[in-house]
Amino acid sequence: MSERNPLSTPGRRSWLPKVAVDSETFGVFAESFARFMGTAKFLVYMTVFVIVWVAINLIGLFGLKWDPYPFILLNLFFSTQASYSAPLILLAQNRQELRDKLSLDEDRRVAQQSRADMDFLAREIAAIRMHLGELATRDFVRGELRSELRELAERLERADEKKESQ
Repeated sequence: MSERNPLSTPGRRSWLPKVAVDSETFGVFAESFARFMGTAKFLVYMTVFVIVWVAINLIGLFGLKWDPYPFILLNLFFSTQASYSAPLILLAQNRQELRDKLSLDEDRRVAQQSRADMDFLAREIAAIRMHLGELATRDFVRGELRSELRELAERLERADEKKESQ
């Protein structure tokens, strides 16, 4: 007995031929095609193409008239172009979305690292400030030495006075 995939899992179509397509190359092609379709140059080319097509088929330039008035063949070309354009544009958008996600993830990682670095530096600065508070400054040492010198001078004076009084 063969095991069947559940309906939620897409199955492989064995009757379709396997086609090897480099997704990166095709993705680059889709992006460049989608980018080109969004330009004024593309609109001008399409407009010129339609005008020439209609002119040839209405007037019969060069003795050609292969698509009479309702221009069914021209509509078929437009439908075919639209059916290929939409998936190519969606593919290009998906690739751009993936690039944006990767960029956002990298920005998030850099921001987290920056935050961790800033927190570390803030702790280091706080520790330095605490240690500086415990260190004796030059003015503090001078003041302490002056008071010790005064006390020493007073003791010497008292000692001299004691000697003289004896």
